[in-house]
Amino acid sequence: MNKAVRTRAAAAIAGTALLVGGLTACGGGAEGGEGADAKAHDPREAVKASYLKTVAAKFAKAELSTVGTDGKTSGQSGTKGWYPSSHDVILKDGGGKPDTRSIMMGDTVYTQLDKPLKGKTWMQMDLSKDGKPGVRLNEDPAEYLAMLLGQDKLTHVGAGTTDGIDAQHYKGSFTNADLAKADESTKVMEEKNRQYLRESVKHITAFEVDLWIGKDGYPVRVDSSSTDGKGTTKTTAKFSDFGKPAAVQPPPADQVVTFDAVMKGVDADLEQVDKDLAEADKSLEEADKTLRDAGLPGLRR
Repeated sequence: MNKAVRTRAAAAIAGTALLVGGLTACGGGAEGGEGADAKAHDPREAVKASYLKTVAAKFAKAELSTVGTDGKTSGQSGTKGWYPSSHDVILKDGGGKPDTRSIMMGDTVYTQLDKPLKGKTWMQMDLSKDGKPGVRLNEDPAEYLAMLLGQDKLTHVGAGTTDGIDAQHYKGSFTNADLAKADESTKVMEEKNRQYLRESVKHITAFEVDLWIGKDGYPVRVDSSSTDGKGTTKTTAKFSDFGKPAAVQPPPADQVVTFDAVMKGVDADLEQVDKDLAEADKSLEEADKTLRDAGLPGLRR
């Protein structure tokens, strides 16, 4: 092989190597890009990252609309807090009743009264029982994400917009057994919070969810359907302003009357009513006897 042939052959081999290398690089780059994108939107990783960020925010604005098992619609609007659970919201009955402001801090709930009771404008109620914390769902963003931590059945639907916000859409359908094992594989929740969540979802037999996580990593919307022994409840929850609302504060102490005090007052009022009725009945009996003794028709026959 002469020098010219060798040179052309070497050039051809080099060109082939460059072409193959270029194709490989392009293929590797595309595959790596898809892999990176898939990893970025891997449901378990996305929920985990969003959960940790949300937990740190502590508070957010919330707007909820719920269709209950009876078909009636109710709503909440205001501030939600988590760990510990709290809220300062306006409760919308949807059945024609006036809106009610509710403040919750842990197991203590304050309800603003339509009319002052014993000179107080707020009624306080303790949700704990026999010294044990009350178990319930708070429907805050951290709680929704916690229910989805480590869930293999959650899938990435794709990018889109919800209420004008760019977000990644995730979807899933879960059984009670699925909810009971939430966070088993991710282990990012504090143990006390994980145990509390398990107690809170014991009554749920089926749970379906559509979750949207915004570009900032926070959940912006959760559409859920929860089924238990009473039927199915559907809720649309929208969240915003993470970390911006002030911490929830209780109403002024001098404006608060306890539920137990109210009940004692009601019992006392009922006892007085019973006494008044007994006195009235006694008076009627005496009047009836007087009339009959006088030969007139009695009041009672």
